Amino acid sequence: MIDSILFDLDGTLWDSTEIVAEAWNEVLAKEPKIDLTLTAGDLKKLFGRPLPVIASMLFTELPEKEQLDLMDRCCHQEHIALSQKCGILFPELENTLKILQKKYKLFIVSNCEAGYIETFLEASGLASYFTDFECPGNSGLSKGENNKLVIERNHLKSPIYLGDTQGDADAAAYAGIPFIFAKYGFGSVDNYKYSINTFAELPDFIASL
Repeated sequence: MIDSILFDLDGTLWDSTEIVAEAWNEVLAKEPKIDLTLTAGDLKKLFGRPLPVIASMLFTELPEKEQLDLMDRCCHQEHIALSQKCGILFPELENTLKILQKKYKLFIVSNCEAGYIETFLEASGLASYFTDFECPGNSGLSKGENNKLVIERNHLKSPIYLGDTQGDADAAAYAGIPFIFAKYGFGSVDNYKYSINTFAELPDFIASL
């Protein structure tokens, strides 16, 4: 019997890509070595990967250290932007979390920088629904390892993971937990046993397992 749910963030709980693209473009416009303007669509194809990987894909002209420094500046600017304007929460997000919280402990495990999950929780006003969260920016670990970390430190017996990318599916497999594919999100998954088409379907779907 499922006792807890681990969530991916981008493409699973919210869509911040429009705001993040604007924030990153502000930084990139001041970078003489880069000629790049990003769209929300560009970011939807990239989100879910570790930030160093995204940096290497976007800033190919720069040495690795400069790629990471530039990404840090982009992330700093996105936190400012998202603290001023919340990303788009997926339909029925809070109502569904309210239902889920009555039966399950809720967590977030995302491939993001330190401070991003906190920014989401503050901007959305949804912090009270989540027991714990983790990301590589805090732990230095992969998403699969962070899944294990959250499971171990919260003594979870039967968790399940909801995400929208192949990386999410792989991270769930690494942690040895079931995976639900959020078909409404940004990405795709090669093979999956479980899926939902909207976030609001989640309570009934998990109850049926």
